[in-house]
Amino acid sequence: MEDRAILERLETIAGPRNVTMHADDLAPWLSDWRGRITGRAIALVSPETAEQVQAIVRLAGETGLAIVPQGGNTGMVAGGIPRPDDRAILLSLRKMNMIRSIDPDDNSITVEAGAVLSVVHQAAEEHGRRFPLSLGSKDSATIGGLIATNAGGTQVLRFGSMRALTLGIEAVLPDGSLFEGLSTLRKDNRGYDIRQLLAGSEGTLGVITAASLELVPAAPHRVVAWLGLGSARGALAMLRRLEGVLGDAVESFELVPDTALALVLEHIPDTRAPLAGGHPWHALVELRTANDPEEMRKYCEDVLAKALDDGLIADAVLAESEGQAAAFWKLREVISEAERADGMAAKHDVSVPVSAMPEFIETAREAVEARFAGARVIAFGHLGDGNVHFNVRAPAGSDDRAWFAQTGDAVSRFVHDMTRDAGGSLSAEHGIGQLKLAEFGRLADPVRLATMRAIKQALDPLGIMNPGKLVPLANPPKNP
Repeated sequence: MEDRAILERLETIAGPRNVTMHADDLAPWLSDWRGRITGRAIALVSPETAEQVQAIVRLAGETGLAIVPQGGNTGMVAGGIPRPDDRAILLSLRKMNMIRSIDPDDNSITVEAGAVLSVVHQAAEEHGRRFPLSLGSKDSATIGGLIATNAGGTQVLRFGSMRALTLGIEAVLPDGSLFEGLSTLRKDNRGYDIRQLLAGSEGTLGVITAASLELVPAAPHRVVAWLGLGSARGALAMLRRLEGVLGDAVESFELVPDTALALVLEHIPDTRAPLAGGHPWHALVELRTANDPEEMRKYCEDVLAKALDDGLIADAVLAESEGQAAAFWKLREVISEAERADGMAAKHDVSVPVSAMPEFIETAREAVEARFAGARVIAFGHLGDGNVHFNVRAPAGSDDRAWFAQTGDAVSRFVHDMTRDAGGSLSAEHGIGQLKLAEFGRLADPVRLATMRAIKQALDPLGIMNPGKLVPLANPPKNP
């Protein structure tokens, strides 16, 4: 079928106002957030109902078109971007953004895939509940994309990743059928868990159209602290000490090197260092409670005072207001923005066992900087779940684009090999997408890969669902 006839069919299905063909309108959605990958599509289609999604997927099956689902386009591995050679429909879920229902007694909310994370936060708060997953792109990231990539964020330490918070999923499968799995049952032992299969599948097994999510008590009071430390190793001991006294109130523990803080202070307006003097490492800590915040603050002050006496930390400050707490969090959340303003970086989203993370950060940094002369490592992340954002910048004063064109692949292989040797994963929370596909194929257990390919073939025999993402080919073509 010719493109013109396909576009007419799409307009009949979704309505003319929901089908975009003009290059200028398509352009913002055909490049990833970091600007590294640009693809092509014959159209951007924005359905408004699950039935429209079903009809679009069936049309793709008839015509051999690829379907590339996309939410807020905030992904880090180009998983929602068509490949340049694909004949694809870019399927935007952003217009399917309704809050379908909320049940405070059940601690659940059911939303459509295009609902923005911050809107879900607000809806839960209006009913005295909280959806406990947050990240820097909360004002644009959508629920469907967050589930499809099994997003993490800053509260995985306490509540787990998106997969753990997803009670049910509605999704259009590659044959156009609708999987209606929005039940909020906490116990449902009926064999294979299709919900968990779709979570983290990056659109390769179907199009998520809605989800039921788990809510938790509001815990409206928080205590936020910024710590100065002499080493990454001391940070883990500090985390365990806080947990020993305050238990589940410890929701976030973010590890930040002084090099990352310095970049933020240099490039991001209206930021300032929380502590006087320099410290090699910093930790951002957030505690939450539904009870007396002053009591929790007193417990926290006591723990920090003892840690200062013991030499476990070098300095600490507690936020005196919500404004100051937000300022502390801004320092952590804009690190990627500051890095981008400073120049290119080879970014690695890896995970290792929590107990190994401080040692890994220190030794891997030393190894990379020794192996690649002049390279500058910034390693930061979520200490409580072992997630390291291990970023490598070009030598100071160099042509960063030329350096990465020549060296970037070797740097990434080196970092991923060290991660594997430490018992870790090359993808902690960003997914595989296009950008990590080759490395995943190189490093993954062959049995894992064979199982993934078998599932993909069984559910998507025509290969129309987000091709070229997540699942490496058994025999990838050789580079000329």
